[in-house]
Amino acid sequence: MNSPAPQRVTDLLSERDPINFGDLPDDINILLQQGVAAYRQDWSQADRLFRQALAIAPKELPIYFCLYKIHTYQGNLDEAQVVAESGLREATTQAGWPTDWRAWQPQTLLSDGPGRFALYTLKALAFIHLRQNNTDQARQMIVVLRELDPTGAVGWPVVAAIADGIG
Repeated sequence: MNSPAPQRVTDLLSERDPINFGDLPDDINILLQQGVAAYRQDWSQADRLFRQALAIAPKELPIYFCLYKIHTYQGNLDEAQVVAESGLREATTQAGWPTDWRAWQPQTLLSDGPGRFALYTLKALAFIHLRQNNTDQARQMIVVLRELDPTGAVGWPVVAAIADGIG
């Protein structure tokens, strides 16, 4: 007899230390956990699993994160950029922010959710641009991040240090 979906999640997650992607539908969480596990040995299988999740639930921001991370790690920077930009558009839509990051305004509170994801993804895009030797674009993003996240909560100071090291 097949177990219901919640049991499958429990079984899957008890096999290893799962990544907490937040509050996701069980089927999407399973695909992401499987993708993370697959990534260790089969990048293309991880990509397929993450894209399958994206096709089912294009509003779930952690899926974009998984995809742009694996492509960045693999050095597929053009694909990482495309996915990160798509995730950024979705996050800004959910946050009610302008799609152009240059028009973003400082928030009184940087809480978890689509706004934070947008800032984190902008940081990721700055890193991707640095790796693509688009240092001017990366530095423009860092300037905006510095204004919107003065404490560096999303980790942009690391990217800024890399940019400073480039010269």
